[in-house]
Amino acid sequence: MDINREEVDKLLTRTRGVRKRLDFSRPIERDVIEECVRIALQAPIGARDEKQHFIIVNDPDKRFAIAEIYRGIALPYIEDRESFAASLEESDPNKELILGNLGLARWQAETLHEVPCMVVIGKEGRVETEDTFTQASFYGSVLPASWSFMLALRARGIGACWTTLHIGNEKAAAEVLGIPEDVTQAVMLTIGYFKGETFRPATRVPPKEQIHWDSWGAYN
Repeated sequence: MDINREEVDKLLTRTRGVRKRLDFSRPIERDVIEECVRIALQAPIGARDEKQHFIIVNDPDKRFAIAEIYRGIALPYIEDRESFAASLEESDPNKELILGNLGLARWQAETLHEVPCMVVIGKEGRVETEDTFTQASFYGSVLPASWSFMLALRARGIGACWTTLHIGNEKAAAEVLGIPEDVTQAVMLTIGYFKGETFRPATRVPPKEQIHWDSWGAYN
């Protein structure tokens, strides 16, 4: 096989959600984005369900409009959580972690319009049911392509941050971007060339805490 497993593992374990390390001053070439979309469309899909769409948002006015929609949802939530964190005792070990995460979330919301490019990824059709089988089948043919797109970007020195907050006002975003009513928005990636050279694997819980052999809770 011609696959370098070490390089593949490095790509998979070092593709982070990138926010503050995005280079806002450097545009992304159109051919690079289109090449990454071509790769992403090779992701697994069910029953030839080739209905994914990538809306590339470069126009600064449209980026600002989408960012305003995002902020309209994000900032009230952040402010509520900040109030909650402020009420915690200084000795509470969660207080610093919560405030740190909220600070990053606020920075992202306030600077979102400055990212070089936004990519809204959607799929033809609507899921108007709470049936989990229908939902899983629908999103199972668009989310793998979204992740493959993120990996293809990373391999070319482009960082991305996965977000879904703007979908809280999906109709407004659809109006800005001219997205038809029968297209469901699944994710938005904010993308840009990243600064610096390295990303490290994130700290995660031990795999054995999330592996279940044959039945829930069975590991040994």
